[in-house]
Amino acid sequence: MTKVPKVENQQRATRTSEPLNPEPLNLKSHMSTNHLYSSGWREHTQTSQKTHPSRRPTPRAPLVIFCSGVILVGLLAFFLAIPWVTEQTGQAEIGSSSMRKARTTKSALERPVVLDPADLDLNSAHLSDRMVLERGGEPLIVESSINPALQDYVADLLQKSHTVKAAVVVLRPDDGRILAMAGYDAGGNGERLCLEADFPAASLFKIVAAAAALEHAGFTPDRKVYFDGYKYSLYKRQLKQTRGRYATEMSFKEAFGSSINPVFGKLGIYDLGQEVMSDSAERFFFNRSIPFDFPVATSVVHVPDDDFGLAEIASGYNRKTVISPLHAALLVSVVANDGVMMRPWLVKRVLREDGKVLYRGGPSKMTNSISRETAENLKILMRETVTHGTCRRSFQPLRDKKAFNDMELGAKTGTMNDQTGELKCDWLTAYAIPPNGEKGICVAVMGIHGEKLGIRAGQLGRIIINYYFSS
Repeated sequence: MTKVPKVENQQRATRTSEPLNPEPLNLKSHMSTNHLYSSGWREHTQTSQKTHPSRRPTPRAPLVIFCSGVILVGLLAFFLAIPWVTEQTGQAEIGSSSMRKARTTKSALERPVVLDPADLDLNSAHLSDRMVLERGGEPLIVESSINPALQDYVADLLQKSHTVKAAVVVLRPDDGRILAMAGYDAGGNGERLCLEADFPAASLFKIVAAAAALEHAGFTPDRKVYFDGYKYSLYKRQLKQTRGRYATEMSFKEAFGSSINPVFGKLGIYDLGQEVMSDSAERFFFNRSIPFDFPVATSVVHVPDDDFGLAEIASGYNRKTVISPLHAALLVSVVANDGVMMRPWLVKRVLREDGKVLYRGGPSKMTNSISRETAENLKILMRETVTHGTCRRSFQPLRDKKAFNDMELGAKTGTMNDQTGELKCDWLTAYAIPPNGEKGICVAVMGIHGEKLGIRAGQLGRIIINYYFSS
């Protein structure tokens, strides 16, 4: 029985190396070690009886005592291990907390702090690829995604546009980087025009309605549709399902390209409805905050449940659905980028004078607005706008150029008067993608015209696309 303390020592050694998972005790090995339970047990008993004839053999006593000792050793090991496990767990928690704190500190340095327009001069004359601002008395260097030559060209173009107000956003659809962002106001307050959502979206909302029709209502670009009356008006008598004697029939892509209001009005009432349209608008980031390096006003749409209200929303024939120029560029970027809306970004890095990076920006996905198949069908619709629709004349000089023969061009226009009828809001949102698919751009142009019309948004967009791919 004097062998039991050795078993205790072995158990303690096991506890030290594997405190939470001790190996099970190997009874066979201990039996061999003590020589009490070897294969010659009977021989050993007989020898003992011959040596000590007065003793009676008690074969079970050693096993009972041995097992009791093992149990006691196990209990002792358990209670001795509690403080050690607690200490190790505490250290692990402290280590984990320190790692979380380190990660938090690191991410805090690189987390984008929404910059106030007062920090960076958003005036198109000063927005460049490298800018300096002061915060807390410390100069900070801001490196941006702006293309300086394009930015200057666009800013100068808007100054000569003869508009009351105008705004342009040029971005890359594949990664969301802003190449140019310029605003013009004859009154001198054009700095934030690209980020304000004070302008009626007009027929730009047909992109959202068409996407919903393709994805949820079984429409195809070649599906036949019809309407009665004037194509740019929207009266209740034009929204009847019965086909009039003088109804005009065309394909869905032609209705989109020519922006036929009655077709989209009936689409909203009979094929989409409130729920589908609301969902589609949200997937295109209406009524949602757009993450950007500067605060962006929320584009708003309220989809009613009455028939005529649905018709107005689906066709864009209302003044209550509003959008920002930045968001207008994002709408068409979804089509150009196979249904994916990338997060817009302008700030590449923010550095201190000593070169330490305080923030690093870059591409990131916002959402999958539509499927790839829907995006391909929308491209067919938007190409129709350029070849036979509302952009045909303004984009014709571009299409006549040999360099643009293989360029994929798509667009959507929109026009809406303000509440007073004195000002007209004029839109273009378009994409241009080279044959290799690389370095394509999306352009959004918004022009506000007074009594005399300035250069129309379609022409401004065509001039900007031509400059970008020709320079």
